[in-house]
Amino acid sequence: MEISLATLDLSLFITALTKIVFLVFLVILPMVAYSVYAERRFSAVIQDRVGPNRTGIPLTLLGFKKDVQIFGIGGLLQPMADGLKFILKEDLTPKSVNTFYYWLAPALTMVPALMTAAVLPFGSELDLPFVREPIKMVIADLNVGPLYIFAIASLGVYGIVLAGWASNSKYPFLGGVRSSSQMISYEMSLGLSIVPVMMIFGELNLNKMAAFQDANGWLLLPFWGDGLTVARWVLLIPVVVSFVIFAISMFAETNRTPFDLPECETELVAGYHTEYSSMKFALFFLGEYAAMIVGSGLCVTLFFGGWSIPFGPVLSELTGFQFHYEPGHTPLYTGLLHVVAFFSKVVVCILFFIWVRWTLPRFRFDQLMKLGWLVFFEVALLNILVTAVLLWLLPLN
Repeated sequence: MEISLATLDLSLFITALTKIVFLVFLVILPMVAYSVYAERRFSAVIQDRVGPNRTGIPLTLLGFKKDVQIFGIGGLLQPMADGLKFILKEDLTPKSVNTFYYWLAPALTMVPALMTAAVLPFGSELDLPFVREPIKMVIADLNVGPLYIFAIASLGVYGIVLAGWASNSKYPFLGGVRSSSQMISYEMSLGLSIVPVMMIFGELNLNKMAAFQDANGWLLLPFWGDGLTVARWVLLIPVVVSFVIFAISMFAETNRTPFDLPECETELVAGYHTEYSSMKFALFFLGEYAAMIVGSGLCVTLFFGGWSIPFGPVLSELTGFQFHYEPGHTPLYTGLLHVVAFFSKVVVCILFFIWVRWTLPRFRFDQLMKLGWLVFFEVALLNILVTAVLLWLLPLN
């Protein structure tokens, strides 16, 4: 018995470690790098300019007389060049800073964004031939997924506040103060916005939420299964309100335009990371984009079916291939398609984030706070009440 338990523990450890390496190092970090590339290309298209469209190999650093320019691949190697630039850049630490917290702040910004990815279900399950049981495509299948994400993500503000305070400079300090007030304010509306969603699902397990939408239609698009009932269509009213509040609050939580007041260049030079350089500066960027990716994943899971394929049960009946999830009976190709479907939706959300940044102007700070406390907070509370009344009048079960 001891040997079997030890073997089981080792198997679970290896499985979890494999999923961590896949999700963090093979998916999220490359997505962060190419989100920066996509943003630069997207902004170039909007502003009618070229953007990064080629990447050179700096052979002159190795003693050659000329660099080699690579054409025809659309500048896809640009993120690698940017990463190399940050690594080779001189790391300056001003004398006036509080050194310990100055070094700690970038890590506190990056780590929570990666930790929150642990509960995001990026697929249904994979039935691999060399594994006894199907593997769930989630690192930690917790029954309190959204609460875990909010609890860990709220720690990211400490990194920004510490960066502003430890830099011992007025512009970073103002950026840190702005960020703390902004993120605390919009955490209220962000958390309240998903309460109606949890009331509709009746649980907090993100994987079960995705499985429910796979069988009964997405929360925002209930076009198959039990989603065709009158109750689900009436509940679309509070669901749409929740989605709007959630999406806009996510912009504020990730410090994205039009809510990038903590780092707005026109007023605060560069905000809380003014005094940072090299990889410490890069960690702030990585943390921001990682938070944007995780926020997009949570939005997809709650409102757009997560890893589910649109009209999965209907497509299965029409084609004879299984596109929907059946616990313990999901073919390998279906599990892989679910992983692709999830990340495809996340990419669409990221492109939406980028489009908004290069389309809308920045808010004033008083407008930002009024929107959070005088509009979203009250509307979110009213939305919870409306959802409760509708569920009482039109129960789903």
